[in-house]
Amino acid sequence: MNAPRSHEAARRGRDRRAHMLAPRPGAPRVNSARPPTTAVVGGGIAGLAAATALAERGVRVTLYERGTSLGGRVAGWPISMNDGTTATMSRGFHAFFRQYYNLRGLLRRTDPGLRRLTGLPDYPLQHSGGMRDSFRRVPRTPPWSALGFVAQSPTFTVRDMVRMNPLAALPLLDVRVPDVYEQLDAVSAYDFLQSVRFPEAAHHLAFEVFSRSFFADPRHLSAAEMVLMFHIYFLGSAEGLLFDVPHEPFPQALWDPLGAYLQQHGADIRLSTAVTAVTPTSDAGFIVDTGGAQQRHDAVVLALDTAGLQAVVSRSPHLADSPWRQRVGRLRTAPPFLVSRLWLDRPVSEHRPGFLGTSGYETLDNISVLNRWEGEATRWAERTGGSVVELHAYALPESSSHDIEQKRLLTQLHTAYPETRAASVVDERHEWRSDCPMFPVGGFADRPTIRTPQPGLMIAGDLVRTDLPVALMERAATSGFMAANALLEGWNVRGQTLWTVPRQGRSAALRALVAMGDAFSPRG
Repeated sequence: MNAPRSHEAARRGRDRRAHMLAPRPGAPRVNSARPPTTAVVGGGIAGLAAATALAERGVRVTLYERGTSLGGRVAGWPISMNDGTTATMSRGFHAFFRQYYNLRGLLRRTDPGLRRLTGLPDYPLQHSGGMRDSFRRVPRTPPWSALGFVAQSPTFTVRDMVRMNPLAALPLLDVRVPDVYEQLDAVSAYDFLQSVRFPEAAHHLAFEVFSRSFFADPRHLSAAEMVLMFHIYFLGSAEGLLFDVPHEPFPQALWDPLGAYLQQHGADIRLSTAVTAVTPTSDAGFIVDTGGAQQRHDAVVLALDTAGLQAVVSRSPHLADSPWRQRVGRLRTAPPFLVSRLWLDRPVSEHRPGFLGTSGYETLDNISVLNRWEGEATRWAERTGGSVVELHAYALPESSSHDIEQKRLLTQLHTAYPETRAASVVDERHEWRSDCPMFPVGGFADRPTIRTPQPGLMIAGDLVRTDLPVALMERAATSGFMAANALLEGWNVRGQTLWTVPRQGRSAALRALVAMGDAFSPRG
């Protein structure tokens, strides 16, 4: 197999200031006489990225996934409908933003033109009080993006602008990693927004919608994480805030083709195989235990969610060292969230968008109309005359009653989309999960990094500290490639070129303004 194409082909974004991270020089592939073996534990985005970069370069990869399908938190699985047909269920809507360079590069392995993704025309936000924001006509390049949003948004008035605290807002204009964590990790996202004195309406409609995409209440989320998010998606990138979605369910559009690609590169994919423990060997290798079988590997990438990583590490007392294992044990998981998918017997109004972020509707955080873009849902709606609607509720209390919260979401759907009150639910599925990483106030310094104290052992996932301006699915993909690169570097093989949004504020004038403000502020 040939090595991946050039890094210039891998980016394919519009932002000329995107930052390239070239790997260290090395051979294009490992020595084929005795290729090293690597266990990648976890078949989510991070594990798939690590496995791809390694397998492409001749490493013998064994991918262990405890679930029945690939994709991790973006997986899908078949369900039987009440009408006797089969559908694909998932954990809910995911937006594939245009600045997800490394994730999109991973998907290009099987879809060079990204034809399996389709763009949604807008990213609308709606408050229960009637206010509505849109990013459809907002310029994509900062600072015009910010100015355009403020000019068009009904949540900003002249009086509001006069009341704002410009000094407190300066960190938004020149975000650098990891400096932003040193500056703001000890502050909550809620307190930061309060200090800026953003208009209350904007606070609830725009900023809270964004911060809750981390599945956490803004009062418990690090302000550094939220400010970094604004840099990635809005103030630091010229890719804009519009995004793509798969035109078929996740398995068919994304992961089944990528799994076949990995197998073509010699990877051994073991689904329904949970790793219970990893034990270092005297010859610098590792024994991977799956509860009934053991296999030796030269290296290991642990690409697991928080609970999965903690479970493996707790049963692997000789892995890395005690301080590292304790750091893993201190990782936290975000509060529970609910995804309700409803198959309705009639369509929603034709002007409803494919995706809508919401605020002020009690626990409802967004509404998706899947048959606006997903082929499987579209075919069901055309056949039955109905519609497929998905509702999300993030950061619910641990003690939430499932039945009450599911009914609450349906009630709020009726409030947001009144025409659904007349609809009957012909089928429904409710997914309750609590496995997303939490980025608490003051938690950054204790977060584990890609490399561990043990050579040959790497970790990857969106829970990992990368010191790069990436988040959510893109952090998962980037960390997987970084884990692979760290191993390839030890074998003198050139790894994967990575791209990120600019690693500092885009404007020299704004950076100078921030520096001037720092000199006169208490932080300076």
